[in-house]
Amino acid sequence: MTRRFSAVTEVDRLLAFARRDFKIRWSYRTAFIGDILNLFAQVVMFAFIGLMIDPAVLPEYGGQEPSYLGFAAIGIALGAFIQLGMGRVSTAIRTEQLMGTLEPLFMTPTRSTSLQVGMAIYDFIYVPLRTALLLAAMVAFLDVGVLASGILPTMLLIVFFVPFVWGLGTLAAAAILTFKRGGAGLGLAALLLNITSGAYFPLDLLPDWMQTIANLNPIAVAMEASREALLGGEGWGAVVPHLAFLFVAAMITLVLGWAAVRMALRREHRLGTLGAY
Repeated sequence: MTRRFSAVTEVDRLLAFARRDFKIRWSYRTAFIGDILNLFAQVVMFAFIGLMIDPAVLPEYGGQEPSYLGFAAIGIALGAFIQLGMGRVSTAIRTEQLMGTLEPLFMTPTRSTSLQVGMAIYDFIYVPLRTALLLAAMVAFLDVGVLASGILPTMLLIVFFVPFVWGLGTLAAAAILTFKRGGAGLGLAALLLNITSGAYFPLDLLPDWMQTIANLNPIAVAMEASREALLGGEGWGAVVPHLAFLFVAAMITLVLGWAAVRMALRREHRLGTLGAY
């Protein structure tokens, strides 16, 4: 009975975070709508960039040559989840610091893990919906060549991919807790991950040593598997072989992130600087 009550209480707290963040975002309607329009502006931009790209440069998937827009669409979609993990989680911590609410939150009887999830729960709901809307619009109005048979395998891939990105986000949150203004370092790390992810250009264009690094980048693995499933029609065969690798990568980043946040909180509590910014 106590466990059930505790679980219900934690869910209520997460929903309270989601309601709070939605009301805050919706109170700035221009920025809210602008975020959606910016996403579609990216699509239009890549559509015109695709006119300059030689299709022969792009890799084949399942024996089929994708358009550049279709190639970049997968990068844009998965890039939204990378932004969620690397950017939104740490930004949420930083926002609470600046508003002076971080220390009061961590003084409540809520678990630190629940607080971390709660600070980003709105984006966990919003980002997938925004991504689905984007892909649906691209399939409906633009020639992206996405195959329906690859949707379910890609969704399973995302289930394994998001925890990896969330682990990166918790590491970023620990850096924000410790160094306060750690945006530059986080931006550099995100840039390096994106360069070796193949989000917007084929990995074959990279130097050999960077291709070796890219092969160990879980983001690049997820990108290529998604393209094989969605653009090449490879379905489950393109996704299943990579799930174990993504699972191990997710466990590593989650454990490291959890440990880093706990160490950062202990340090801030010891120094009395949790609420400092």
